[in-house]
Amino acid sequence: MADLRLQRNFGIAAHIDAGKTTTTERILRYTGMIHKIGEVHEGAATTDWMEQEKERGITITSAAVSCQWKFPTIKGKDGADTKNYYFNIIDTPGHVDFTVEVERSMRVLDGLIALFSAVDGVEPQSETVWRQANRYKVPRIGFVNKMDRAGADFLMVVKQVREMLGAKAVPLQLPIGAEEDFIGVVDLITMKGVIWDMATEGMTFDEIPVPADMQEDAEYWRGQLIEAVAEYDDKLMEKFFDDPNTITQDEVHEAVRKATIDLSIVPMMCGSSFKNKGVQTALDAVCRYLPSPVDVGAVVGLDPDTGEEVSRKPDPKEPFAALAFKIMTDPFVGRLAFFRCYSGHLDAGSYVKNMRSGKNERISRILKMFANKQNPIDFIEAGDIGAAVGFKEIKTGDTLCDEDHPIVLENMFIPEPVIAVAIEPKAQADVDKMGTAISKLVEEDPTLRVNTDEETGQTILRGMGELHLEIIVDRMRREFKVEVNQGAPMVAYKEAFQATITHREILKKQTGGRGKFADIVFEFGPADEEFLKEGKGHYQFINDIFGGSIPREFIPAIQKGFETSMGTGVLAGYPVENMKVRVFDGSFHQVDSDSMSFELCAKGGFREAARKAKPVLLEPIMKVEVITPDLYMGDVTGDLNRRRGMLEGMDSRAGAQVIKAKVPLSEMFGYVTQLRSLSSGRATSTMEFSHYSPAPSGIAEEVITKVKGKVKVD
Repeated sequence: MADLRLQRNFGIAAHIDAGKTTTTERILRYTGMIHKIGEVHEGAATTDWMEQEKERGITITSAAVSCQWKFPTIKGKDGADTKNYYFNIIDTPGHVDFTVEVERSMRVLDGLIALFSAVDGVEPQSETVWRQANRYKVPRIGFVNKMDRAGADFLMVVKQVREMLGAKAVPLQLPIGAEEDFIGVVDLITMKGVIWDMATEGMTFDEIPVPADMQEDAEYWRGQLIEAVAEYDDKLMEKFFDDPNTITQDEVHEAVRKATIDLSIVPMMCGSSFKNKGVQTALDAVCRYLPSPVDVGAVVGLDPDTGEEVSRKPDPKEPFAALAFKIMTDPFVGRLAFFRCYSGHLDAGSYVKNMRSGKNERISRILKMFANKQNPIDFIEAGDIGAAVGFKEIKTGDTLCDEDHPIVLENMFIPEPVIAVAIEPKAQADVDKMGTAISKLVEEDPTLRVNTDEETGQTILRGMGELHLEIIVDRMRREFKVEVNQGAPMVAYKEAFQATITHREILKKQTGGRGKFADIVFEFGPADEEFLKEGKGHYQFINDIFGGSIPREFIPAIQKGFETSMGTGVLAGYPVENMKVRVFDGSFHQVDSDSMSFELCAKGGFREAARKAKPVLLEPIMKVEVITPDLYMGDVTGDLNRRRGMLEGMDSRAGAQVIKAKVPLSEMFGYVTQLRSLSSGRATSTMEFSHYSPAPSGIAEEVITKVKGKVKVD
């Protein structure tokens, strides 16, 4: 990389079917990386390379591609010669079942194009993506796609982004025409129209004066734009009130850039990717407004020795620091670790330190990824994204760094699975192959969990939804040649406590020779609200031992004993959520006490205290949105009520009704089929995880009875 200021690492994220992969395909065409546009519906898109993606027309795994873009697109425009900008782009899935792919991409990106459908506006997964971008403070540009579709309304989407996402959405363009008459846009900064030439796949365009019937609207929205960014430039505000005509384009661009990088505004643009309209202006906006690694600045981590904050600047001369954000198995080169290099320089064949394992890893080769194709490179430097080959045990979220300059970077948020399915190999000969397949898939996908049911001996896969587990089983069959039988999907329940109690647990065992002794007094119950709000996890442990009643070296064993016990609750063996333990007294024996004694004592204490702390069964509640014609409103709402759904609101969108509800996951199996039959196939639904909530006593009793056979809820 010659100049890091010309580098852009950005992603494309949105709700299902907003046009992310179609937009990525156009970007690759306009940047000269491909010479024929591949369509998603034909299974020919570059970034949808998995067999399952081609068949279903959906994106399942995030794909990274690199390309170059000449900007400005017209030489001499804005008084500058064209420069080559270097893009690393990640195309992400829209389906909520694969939300971790978006999550881990957000963690390493500097910017984002958030796509919205001009007809459907802000949809449920748009909100999820927005929250993820907020979590990692990613600057973004809004692109309203599908402007050629019936019912398209650019300003309606801008309003929804403001109201539903709480963002300061500011239009940079206004569409010329709409629906099938959409031919171009008015640029509110240059105050000129842009009309795309469809004879060249939209690769060339003509500039025209602002159409007379749009002059008034254009001046109004330009005023709104200047007001929105003027707080970043007092001179701009003064000029706006004195004489708006004296404001230069460069001044507006600079103010928009500062406000975008500061997360204060979201510039909104529009187009139709499928019809090759508007993608180039969006790429120009990426160059103009989204940050380079230099703008993002130093990445902050912790020094593992001192616990103090340390930083690494995006500079090849700094010590090497990188974050592995994705593991992938390739049939030809083996395991690949995608990583973002934040600082320093790494040559192929050199060693890095893995801060999780504490071991050195040899990176035998470094690859530049283009979807599922690899291009070997000799080295990688600060600000770039690549893939490593030849390592032994790198996992998602691992920090890789210079062994003489250790740093631990912040990991990423991994959502909890909400659904489970039991699987077993069809043939006894496939037992080992199934184990290998699962271990590789779990390594690739942090939201996929696996455990063995102790009573039945079955292997239980836990994931984010029915589609997620269906794809996993399909990949086992195709990639690993393992045929499996699978049971019906099961809900991933959890357990929690409603009461806080005090309990004393004493462990005393004497079997000749050295015995075991431990005595702990503790407070036990639900975690504090403040602790949960801080997002520190689900287990709150407080050490209030004073005066040495229990030696300090035994405290970690007590903490571990309680934490291990959380994996199996007392009602039906489900994991425990949000638990607090405060140890404040106890005693020990000079000879018979050791760490193992206190760990076993804590485990015993958990079993006894958990029964007294009013345990409850928690069930996952899903956020459901149904879009249906008016005709079927009554049937759809009635069906949701029968499923224990809580209706939260109704709205109209593009001539259809939108119903929002919270419904327990256990009632939603097979819902898509039922909805089709209720609405003659005309209604659609989306569903994503919302939260866990106590199950009604009748439901809880049924679940527990099924699990244990005879245990009843108190």
